[in-house]
Amino acid sequence: MIWRVFTLFLLSLCAQFNTIQIGYAGSLSWVTQDRWVTVSKVIDGDTFATRDGERVRLLGINTPEIQHDTSPAQPFGNEAKALLTQLIDGQVVRLSFEIEKQDKYGRTLAHVYHRNGLWVNEEMLRLSSSFVYTFPPNIVKASALVRVEQQAIQANQGIWQTSRWRVLLPEQLDHKLLGQFRLVQGEITALAKSDWQFAMGKLTVSVPKKYRKYFRNSPSVNAGDKVLVRGILRMSKKGKWFLSAHAPSDIKHIKNFLPEEHAPR
Repeated sequence: MIWRVFTLFLLSLCAQFNTIQIGYAGSLSWVTQDRWVTVSKVIDGDTFATRDGERVRLLGINTPEIQHDTSPAQPFGNEAKALLTQLIDGQVVRLSFEIEKQDKYGRTLAHVYHRNGLWVNEEMLRLSSSFVYTFPPNIVKASALVRVEQQAIQANQGIWQTSRWRVLLPEQLDHKLLGQFRLVQGEITALAKSDWQFAMGKLTVSVPKKYRKYFRNSPSVNAGDKVLVRGILRMSKKGKWFLSAHAPSDIKHIKNFLPEEHAPR
């Protein structure tokens, strides 16, 4: 009888706190309780405000910018905002969190769901209005988002039709691309002495030391492998192109390059 009472007590505690344990890369983190909010205003393609004045940023994705002051809208920025407005404006939605709940701007970082279970973050990718943009430690759902993004790229619609967002080849790297977050596909042409670095033609891809804890192992790559990488395009003082991968989803093996009619020109 005593054990039954004790068991019921433990179950009630679990229900009360409603928390989920997630083990990742040998560490234990906690995902806090989901909650419901009412959307009062869509700010752009990945940010909205709630009725209580909270600003929420869709986790794991990024959309083209709308016009800000003197900066013009990026290609598909207005379309992305219009789509998010159509999906959530005025509706009650569920916010689900990962490890870090706020960004440096004080916005709440969340996965957003309809009552019918529609995952809004994923839907923005599926409809080719956003791209995957994940950073540790909030990478729990990164792989799932990347899979949807791949399907959208193959469909060659929305943002993937434009030169600003289209997937690049290493030989297409140009100084005007410096500082941009881009997707680059190519064949691995050389492996470095470090297991955390490889070359795709003139582009060197590496995993900085501070991000290696988010990888269970170093990237499993070989010369000749076809991969798709994502990150900010930078250039060293010696004039060499490089890209830093921050999470396993930033380096993805692919069987084939994009079909010829989809390839960047």
